Amino acid sequence: MKPRLLPDSVLGRTALVLVAALLLSALAAVALFSAQRQEALTAIGGRNAAERVGGFVTISEQIPPELRQATLRNLDTPRFRVGWGIAPVVTENETFGLAGYVRDVLEKGLEGRQVLISTRPGPLGGPATGLSGRGGMHSHGGGPGHIAPPALRISVRLADGSWLNVLAPFDHGDSLWRPRFVLPLLLALVLVTTVALLAVRMATSPFARFAAAAERLGVDVTAPPMEEHGPREVRQAAQAFNIMQSRVARFVQDRTQMLAAISHDLKTPITRLRLRAEFVDDDEQRAKMLADLNEMEAMISATLAFARDDATSEPRLRMDLAAMVQGMVEDLEDLGTDCAYSGPQSLVVEARPAALKRAIANLVDNAVKYGGGARLTLAEGDAEVELTVDDDGPGIPEGDFERVFAPFVRLEASRSRDTGGSGLGLAVARAAIRAHGGDIRLANRPEGGLRVTVGLPKG
Repeated sequence: MKPRLLPDSVLGRTALVLVAALLLSALAAVALFSAQRQEALTAIGGRNAAERVGGFVTISEQIPPELRQATLRNLDTPRFRVGWGIAPVVTENETFGLAGYVRDVLEKGLEGRQVLISTRPGPLGGPATGLSGRGGMHSHGGGPGHIAPPALRISVRLADGSWLNVLAPFDHGDSLWRPRFVLPLLLALVLVTTVALLAVRMATSPFARFAAAAERLGVDVTAPPMEEHGPREVRQAAQAFNIMQSRVARFVQDRTQMLAAISHDLKTPITRLRLRAEFVDDDEQRAKMLADLNEMEAMISATLAFARDDATSEPRLRMDLAAMVQGMVEDLEDLGTDCAYSGPQSLVVEARPAALKRAIANLVDNAVKYGGGARLTLAEGDAEVELTVDDDGPGIPEGDFERVFAPFVRLEASRSRDTGGSGLGLAVARAAIRAHGGDIRLANRPEGGLRVTVGLPKG
């Protein structure tokens, strides 16, 4: 069996797609917001850096050269280092990304000044640049247009040809994947998912109602119709289902009435033939004619009983199945038939008494007729009640297990009703049992004989 990759229910599959869509949309929103936020922070940080460097240039050019180094040293901080020297700290100028943005801002504010900017890590240059010590520059990388460096190295050429060198570490701000950002997002995602799942459950709940209604219809065509409530589409589907059920019930009723009329019409000429047969002088011919008429009348009655299938019209009642089976066994024992019962003394089920008794009687009659006797065992399971009927006959070939339930099928070679029956007993029995929501199963016993198992729901 292949492993199931998707949930088995519509609710599960819809919920999976919905949760996946919500999760992907949340991740896409976070990624987009993070990129836009990073660009905004970078632009603000770059402009601030450009404004500070512009201020340093103005200060440097307004004080004598011999005082510049000391003055700029006072402006030096661990996070914004400033130096003055004869050489630039930047040797490879960048014209794109954050470096290009800061360079454009500086060139507009410092007309005519040469500006060199780089985001790449590099040496501080020592005394020649006015910067020394550890720079602490590390780059996060990025392509063209991606503004995400950790530090800027800026060199601006002053009017006297010397260089103002600045090392400006750059702060990208907090990551959006920190708990204080992620937890509210997860909470919102859980709330939205919960509400969405409730909505999906409400939308898929009518499926269970339709399944239950179809199950009831399969057992009883006169079952109560579906309630027509809910959204418009559900009401329309329920209305269509009820119309279909009424059509099926009307078809069965019309068929029953038609067969009842046919049976009545056929019994009338059979009765006339029976009366005429009494006037036949030849005793042997008269007996044969009466036997044929009796067989025809019995076949018509059996056919009508099967076609009526009145198990569905009889009301369901609480009845003692064990008492009914024991009564049938006792009646057969009084007639000298080999019959026995084992099981509880009382077992109450909800059933249609006449239809159920007729079905069980057909099974017992077959066991007595073809198996020489019947042993009935009644047991109560977790979900159903089981009645087994065992006999000691020749059994039935497994290939014929399903065929024997077809109407008018007789496995016995003789076609006489006295030995082979009308071929409707098992068909009538299974129709009645299935009308109760149960079924009949056949099996050959290892020690010989046939076992018929009747399963009935406990409810």
